[in-house]
Amino acid sequence: MDDPVLLTGAGGRVGQAILRHIGTDYDWRLLDREPLSDDKIPEGVADEAVYAADITDREAVEEAVSGVRAVIHLAGDPRPEAPWNSVLQNNIDGTHTVLEAAAEAGVEKFAFASSNHAVGNYETADRTPDLYRSHDDFRLDGTELPRPSNLYGVSKATGEILTRYYHDEYGISVVNVRIGNLTEGHPPVDYERGQAMWLSYRDCAHLFARCIEADYEFETVYGISNNDRKYYSIDRAKEVLGFDPIDNSAEFEDEGGDEE
Repeated sequence: MDDPVLLTGAGGRVGQAILRHIGTDYDWRLLDREPLSDDKIPEGVADEAVYAADITDREAVEEAVSGVRAVIHLAGDPRPEAPWNSVLQNNIDGTHTVLEAAAEAGVEKFAFASSNHAVGNYETADRTPDLYRSHDDFRLDGTELPRPSNLYGVSKATGEILTRYYHDEYGISVVNVRIGNLTEGHPPVDYERGQAMWLSYRDCAHLFARCIEADYEFETVYGISNNDRKYYSIDRAKEVLGFDPIDNSAEFEDEGGDEE
């Protein structure tokens, strides 16, 4: 795709995972609440293509989205413990602002960074810890309804409903990506949940590249690597998007990090 791609939340962990691996592959527009330092901007991205603005700033978002064909929307408060006033403003109102601007600008594709927290309460006491182990065959595949485990998850579930509306009303192709545990390394060996939902940086970048390139209508998929342990199915991401992850949490034994 030669047309510009808008990446919101470009300075965050997911945004940087994407830009580190496919930062020279697209004509990027980068938007973040804070000014991006030079080391966070890929070579070849012009100064005028970098925006420091809040995603609730309708005028700034409209300027950033003008003329783009695809949006990867990551921006928002990423804290699982984020309070309601923050997720309401940053995650729900902000996502609505970006979607509204995208619809008016005629954007063709919209990839929304949802989260494992949108379905966290499927991890019931009677399912865990076996749920996190390779012998267990329980799978979430994206067809199930949200079941949030915190207010952050509520905001991501709401974002998925918003994208459904904008797909149906305006014909935007949408993919909601329920991101697992994104780390550049690997989760601790005693963190079974993190191993089961691990997503490496390079698999993350590849997945969002497929969101830009593939043809789809409305999809909800899981963003994890090809782990031996998994309770999220990645079959739909493989089938529809052409996702072909190469990492596996079973191949690593040391440290990891936080959830998205």
